[in-house]
Amino acid sequence: MSDDIRDDEEKQEDIIEETNDDDSDIVVEEIKETNMTNEVNIYIEDEIKASYLDYSMSVIVSRALPDVRDGLKPVHRRILFAMNEMGMTHDKPFKKSARIVGEVLGKYHPHGDSSVYNAMVRLAQDFNMRYLLVDGHGNFGSVDGDEAAAMRYTEARMAKITAELLADIDKNTIDFRKNFDESLDEPTVLPAKLPNLLLNGSTGIAVGMATNIPPHNLSEICDGIVALIDNREISVDELINYIKGPDFPTGGIINGKQGIYEAYRTGRGKIKVAGKVKIETSKTGKESIIVTELPYQVNKARLIEKIAELVRHKKLTGISDLRDESDREGIRIVIELKKGEESELILNSLYKFTDLQNTFGIIMLALVNNAPRVLNLKQILENYLEHRYNVITRRVQFELNKAENRAHILEGFKIALDNIDEVIRIIRGSKDANEAREKLIASFGFSEIQAKAILDMRLQRLTGLERDKIEQEYRELMLLIEELRSILADDSKKYRIIKDEVIKLKEDFGDKRRTEIKEARVEIGIEDLIKDEDVVVTLTEKGYVKRTSIDTYHSQRRGGIGVNATNTVEDDVIKDMYIAKNLDTLLIFTTKGKVFSMKVYEIPEAGKQARGKLISNLIKLSEDERVSTVIRVREFEKDKAIFFITKDGVVKKTDLTLFANINKTGIRALTLRDEDELKFAGLTSGSEKDEIFIATRNGISIRFCEEDVRVMGRTAAGVKGITLRDKDYVVAAVIINPEKISEELSVMTITEEGYGKRTALSEYKVQSRGGKGIINLKINEKTGKIVDVKIVDDKTEIMLITSEGTLIRTKVDTVSVIGRATSGVRIMKVRNEEKVASAVKIAENPEEEKELS
Repeated sequence: MSDDIRDDEEKQEDIIEETNDDDSDIVVEEIKETNMTNEVNIYIEDEIKASYLDYSMSVIVSRALPDVRDGLKPVHRRILFAMNEMGMTHDKPFKKSARIVGEVLGKYHPHGDSSVYNAMVRLAQDFNMRYLLVDGHGNFGSVDGDEAAAMRYTEARMAKITAELLADIDKNTIDFRKNFDESLDEPTVLPAKLPNLLLNGSTGIAVGMATNIPPHNLSEICDGIVALIDNREISVDELINYIKGPDFPTGGIINGKQGIYEAYRTGRGKIKVAGKVKIETSKTGKESIIVTELPYQVNKARLIEKIAELVRHKKLTGISDLRDESDREGIRIVIELKKGEESELILNSLYKFTDLQNTFGIIMLALVNNAPRVLNLKQILENYLEHRYNVITRRVQFELNKAENRAHILEGFKIALDNIDEVIRIIRGSKDANEAREKLIASFGFSEIQAKAILDMRLQRLTGLERDKIEQEYRELMLLIEELRSILADDSKKYRIIKDEVIKLKEDFGDKRRTEIKEARVEIGIEDLIKDEDVVVTLTEKGYVKRTSIDTYHSQRRGGIGVNATNTVEDDVIKDMYIAKNLDTLLIFTTKGKVFSMKVYEIPEAGKQARGKLISNLIKLSEDERVSTVIRVREFEKDKAIFFITKDGVVKKTDLTLFANINKTGIRALTLRDEDELKFAGLTSGSEKDEIFIATRNGISIRFCEEDVRVMGRTAAGVKGITLRDKDYVVAAVIINPEKISEELSVMTITEEGYGKRTALSEYKVQSRGGKGIINLKINEKTGKIVDVKIVDDKTEIMLITSEGTLIRTKVDTVSVIGRATSGVRIMKVRNEEKVASAVKIAENPEEEKELS
């Protein structure tokens, strides 16, 4: 209830008491008028807005944000001031934390005891504070997240460096205000010879804003302040030469300088902080990752738990053992790796999935004149300098006043000593001190202060030696007064004092940087460790896949019987064989029109005789789904497209970029009609002038221009590419780049009985899309049906693989160039029921090879 309302009620009671019953109506009217004069209509949204604003400003100014001058929040400032008032300097005995908390609560900070104790605990934790402000004795918590012991068990006192924050606080250097009950004075800010805001940083969440200032190295900050004093026009970029970056108490590594520069220039930035590690190798050859330093404010126990969890869920593989060998000497987390594992790859995963590397978001927000501001590096140092300038000015003025007052008293002493007999006579003739004081003032013109000092003077001051001391003290005081006045009149002398104090701070408390700053770390991925060499990828009808070095297969003369390429399971046959490089991306298209993506190196490597691994363990295929074709992609270029051809002769063209990001479950590549299957997918050159060559099982072919087919979406069905004859279907196709067409190019057709022939490409005229085509090869019982076609030249080599896994590699120049309507010659001898399953060509320069099917 407000005082105005209380006064109104008392007034109403007085009116009622003084009025009889006959005047009751008058009383009621008078009461109504009184109430009406104190009614105020306020919109509730305005009241809420005003109240919330008051609350917000209270949180911002009196709780959550540090002052730019001393870098402290109110609770920390009150703790240090209370300890100073209790005389708990670094050279005095420890006192119970509970006693300190009680002192702070009772005198300055009327909040919960836990909030005060927790704040004091943080000032004593060497893993949170770069320079400890409280010297703690007992259990003050650990980097594992253990809480400090109860305040009744722990003891504390101020650290030695804390005295620099409180130095000269008794010399009128700062403003004081009344405490919460107005019984005591408390400082609004500390004199702060120490540039604490940057040294220890600060973290706080206010209303609608937050601060997150990292700690820094004292020596670097001192160098930066000296540089700013010497050159007030220095730029932030020049200051960075002195202040390299944050320096965390837990050490670690800052990867990249860009975030530091951004934060120092704008007040906001992000830096990546990683733990420091080293690799140790045991006598057995097993490697171990040893973590010796952690990123700032990372909980060691939680980090180890996270690593263990990732290993348990198989998100981190290659780790055989994990243990914590940390002791008082420092942190040591041992991560043992399985034999043969690459430590750099495991380390990359640790940085990626755990807090062994995290991001520190810098927000240099602080109170400037009780208003929150985001400051850059120079502005913070300038505010510190301004504060120290005011402190020095007030300190010098305080010392000047003190010296002048003392000189004034000494001047009185001198006059009194020169007239000592008369002074003694006046004092002896006075009935009391007041009379003596008044007579002295009247006789010698003393001031009240001088007269009182003379009356209080001891008799020993009358000796000759004491008189000489007074003269000496007076001369020294006059020199001091002259010096102090010159300092007040000359700003350069004030900044010289600040500079000398900062240099002394560096000498007394400066140390080496703990956090290492490196250039942005280049993550070493698995691809960086894989040799980008040519390999052969084989796929069987039952879905077994493997990759083998191409050097395993040697060329043979035409007509040879080949070598065994792989061991297949019963009733399984080799379906396809592709040539690619380890770092290529394979787009795997299925008979159902879906596409999956994987790197070549992700396919298990196996020897020539090995069976391989089921592809269904690598990609998710449905029960009746098989791999149709695979194409190699090095870069997903915008102007290139994928050309699709189905078993029923339907064709479609889709931009390559639509297949750049494919998830593990695959995506739809095209929509198929009825029982149709995808037979071929190949890359176009991007010129829209490519030509498409389609071959059917019964020896028919068609050649038409790519531009006859427009670009369609991923899920489109396509258009007719060739009109098939009865019981015929598409078995193979190639994409021909017209810029590379020459007289040397020929079409090589392979049959299932090992026969093949080369026919000049010029014999296949370009037709319109959708035609019936022309004869490609004259098939018979001896040749068997068509299995594959390739565009080759004399320098090309070709590999054939049979249903039994036998492979032959031979040069195509051993096969004569003959007409279209011929049956060809034997290239490979097949035995019994063995059939040629597929063919692959090997260009002289594999980088120029455009298609793999």
